[in-house]
Amino acid sequence: MGIDVDLILKIAGVGIVIAFLHTVLDQMGRKEYAQWVTLLGFIYILFIVASIVSDLFQKIKDVFLFRG
Repeated sequence: MGIDVDLILKIAGVGIVIAFLHTVLDQMGRKEYAQWVTLLGFIYILFIVASIVSDLFQKIKDVFLFRG
């Protein structure tokens, strides 16, 4: 019933990579690119979380409507 550890590590890994890229780009003076990278990373993680929530709602619907 729990969330896979792989999924949590994937989200954490993406966050670390995005933070690293943001820092490097910011130090190079490419603040616009750093902001875009951060925004795209946020959107990617948002889609991952949305799929998890969608699966959760589907499981809840299956339980309460007694479907298998």
